[in-house]
Formats: sequence, C-alpha cells, structure tokens
Amino acid sequence: MQAYTSPSVLQTNHGSLPSRDAIIKTLLDFRELLLPGYYGIVAQAATRERVRGLVEDIAAELPKQIALALCHDRKLPREHCAECSDCQAEAEAIVWDLLDRLPALREMLAEDVEAAYLGDPAAHDHDEVILSYPCVQAIFVHRIAHDLFTRGVPLIPRIMSEYVHGRTGIDIHPGAQIGRRFFIDHGTGVVIGETTVIGNNVKLYQGVTLGALSFPKDANGSLVRHIKRHPTIEDDVVIYAGATILGGETVIGRGSVIGGNVWLTHSVAPYSKVVIEEPHIRIVTRTETARTT
Repeated sequence: MQAYTSPSVLQTNHGSLPSRDAIIKTLLDFRELLLPGYYGIVAQAATRERVRGLVEDIAAELPKQIALALCHDRKLPREHCAECSDCQAEAEAIVWDLLDRLPALREMLAEDVEAAYLGDPAAHDHDEVILSYPCVQAIFVHRIAHDLFTRGVPLIPRIMSEYVHGRTGIDIHPGAQIGRRFFIDHGTGVVIGETTVIGNNVKLYQGVTLGALSFPKDANGSLVRHIKRHPTIEDDVVIYAGATILGGETVIGRGSVIGGNVWLTHSVAPYSKVVIEEPHIRIVTRTETARTT
C-alpha cells in the first residue's frame, strides 16, 4: 500500500502563523474600547486605568500577530521570522496608527448605532441596538479589519471578518469601502464583496448580495485579481431583502431604492426605483381542489 503524503497546501514552511485566538481576544479588547460600558466593564468602572490596560494589551499582542502575518506573507524562513526586526517595527507602527484613530472609529461606530436606531421602528433604545443587533457587531469588526487591510496587513483582517461572519451571518470582506451611518436590518445572509464601495446613509436588508458578475482569467487561466469586481452603491440608497447586485461597473445612483429579490447587473441613475413586476399568483382553495378530483 502506498504511503499517504499530506498535500503541500496543508503545509507551511515559511515562518509561524498568527494565532486566531489571540486575534479574536484583541478584537474583544477593541470592542470594549469602542463601546465602553457595554462589554467587559460597566460604565462606572470605565476608568483611565482600565482603558490604559486595554491599550497596553493591544499594543503588546497585536504587533506580534501582524509581524507573524507579514513574515508568513513574505515567505521568510522560520529562523529569520523569530528575529525579524523589520516586520516587528512595521507592525508596531501599524498598530499605533490604528490606536491613534480610535476616537474617529468610535465616532463612526456611534453614527452606525444611531442609523440602526433611527432606521428600525422595532428598536426601543440605543442600548438594545448595541447589545443585540448583529449589524453593530459586523460593522464594528469591519471598521477595524478594513483599517488593517488598507495598511497592507495580510491574513489577519480576513480572520477578523470571518470570525464575525460566523457569529452574525453577515459576510463583509475587509477590503470593502463602507461610508458613514451604515445599517443592515436583520442581516442574515448579507454578502459584501472585496471591491464594493458603499456611500453614506445606506441601508440594506437581509439576504442582499453585492457581488462579482464574473471572474476574468489571464492567458494562463488564472483568476485576475486586484480589479474592481463588485458594485458601487452611492449615498442614501436602500436595498431590500434578497436583492442581488453584481459587477464592478455597476453603480446604484444616489437616493435609489432597489426592491426585494431584484437581480441587477447594470447601473441605474440616481433616485431610481427598481422593482420586479408583480408576478401572477394563483391560490387554489380546498373547495376548488375537491371539485377537480
């Protein structure tokens, strides 16, 4: 019997991989900083000492994980990775830049919470939105993951986005550009692709897909990457449940409303309303069924 050999795709010969558990722990620390009083500590205990401790924890752990991701992405050998001062210095600069942006990120997240509260008549107060709405969890993680993604951090932003995808059913690639006051009502089944651009004051419902129309290949048959494959959604757009919008050249104009279950592969002008014509529905009653049998 021939001996089994593990596929090379399951082997790594370049450096150590970052720790998924450590990355998730860091995310929870960020959540406590961005939503103080709701997670980890009560409002009365949100002291400067606690905030300082969270910042120190992030500043100590996240650069390690980013440095490992950088070494692995650059295919540096294990022995070099253990003492890679260049990757470590780059990682520390990325993390401190992110920490400096926390006040701005907190302001954006507060606007997202407000958009959810104003956009959902079932919301009783802001506390309910923060503690229970999956869109808040998804957009909070996306704000962090996208920041790291734009700074060229490999692997870690995707680990973050897939972690919250598993918890909320909302799949947002960290590369997607999302404006202010963003709200996803219900949320389950929403997919937002890597090169999607979303403006301000946009509202999505469950099951919306902002995806790629096709996957072009090069002369060797390999997928062409790093091109605009996903749609652009301008300001003040509402997209209802189950709608699918595809293609990098597709632009949904400002102020438009896209109805439920619409399939779009081309642009629409600003302030358009796109709906499916009401289908013919036949209702067969019990009496009619008995009469035909």
